[in-house]
Amino acid sequence: MPGTIKTILGNPGIRVSAIAIFFFGLSNATIAPYLSIIGIQELGLRNRDYALLIFCASCVNVSASVFSGILADRMGHFRLPMMVIAAFGIAGYGMVYFFPAAGVFVVAVLFFLPVYNALNSMIFANVRYSSEGMTVRELVSVNSGVRAVISASWVLVPGLVGFIMAGRQNMLPAFLFAAMGCVVCFLLFLIVMPKTGAKHITSTDYAFFASLGKIWSLSLLLRLLSIALISSMMQMSGVVLPLVMTGMAGGRPGDVGIVVGSIAFLEIVFIIFWGQVEKKTGTLPTLIMGALFYCSYLLLLGVVSRPAMIYLLIPLAGLGAAAIISVPITYLQNLIADRAGLGSSLIAVNIFLSGGLNALLFGLGTRFSSYSGTAMIGAVAGICGVVLLSLLERKTLFGSRRLAA
Repeated sequence: MPGTIKTILGNPGIRVSAIAIFFFGLSNATIAPYLSIIGIQELGLRNRDYALLIFCASCVNVSASVFSGILADRMGHFRLPMMVIAAFGIAGYGMVYFFPAAGVFVVAVLFFLPVYNALNSMIFANVRYSSEGMTVRELVSVNSGVRAVISASWVLVPGLVGFIMAGRQNMLPAFLFAAMGCVVCFLLFLIVMPKTGAKHITSTDYAFFASLGKIWSLSLLLRLLSIALISSMMQMSGVVLPLVMTGMAGGRPGDVGIVVGSIAFLEIVFIIFWGQVEKKTGTLPTLIMGALFYCSYLLLLGVVSRPAMIYLLIPLAGLGAAAIISVPITYLQNLIADRAGLGSSLIAVNIFLSGGLNALLFGLGTRFSSYSGTAMIGAVAGICGVVLLSLLERKTLFGSRRLAA
């Protein structure tokens, strides 16, 4: 851990990226828990309209992430694209705060904020770009450390915002706090980030459609599917955990907040732990171990009958979640290792695919089973992802282990 911190603080590009991703996480953590409340209860959107809005926003986000990654690769630097993306966040959050109307909210959530959320993959792309010359093991440690910073913002911010907002008539001031986080990101990129000479690349390999072709290869898509199946388990837990806690387990809504907050806190500790494991065993074995831990958690969540049983699952959930949210970053980047921007955009593609798979599995699960049964279906999907990944990477797992070199 001290070595990771030293590496992050000692590299100007990575240091700025780590600070920026904290404020990026701050802006999201400020709004995400209250977005549906603001859109549906305070601005009057119907449930069906809000669901459609969120789906379309996800499509915009993955498109913006891929496009900005391709553009940054062609430009040969990430500073200007990240400044532009941060400006979208300032505009999106600011317009809802200053002009609180349903139409403005729709425009912000459908366009401005999804583009801003592309900053996540762009920051990790800049980390990759700034890590040139590092070994894969050093990059693993850096990625784990930077990812832990996001978790820290999610541990600290929602409760603080909830305390500040207590007693207010509406949650709109949260958008102002989020906009301030975007402003900090913009200023970091404008003033603090090291300026590198632009290297405009004209090779046909970096053309837009040629770059898309790298993503649409069958080999890469199958690997994306395997990671998405594993990642969908966390999406499933986010949906069914509150329902199981307040339903089958007979708990209270307050119990949900305690459990979720405790898991998020443990993620920070376990992200560092998995980073050390990954350096010794490799990316794939680490991801598979973490996924199996999380499968176990979801299977056990499906048989709980009391709140205390869910509380006992917190360490297991935190252990598995930490691996799933941190380890795939390096793996996805390595799928297109020579393109920092395009490779890192696969992080957003994975989020999109896992969200879609979770929606499908939740719909099927609740149609034919209970919420507890649906949690188990999520675990089965994760196991399928582990099996598919193991088959696709069997030479790496049992042979050269090139990703752990």
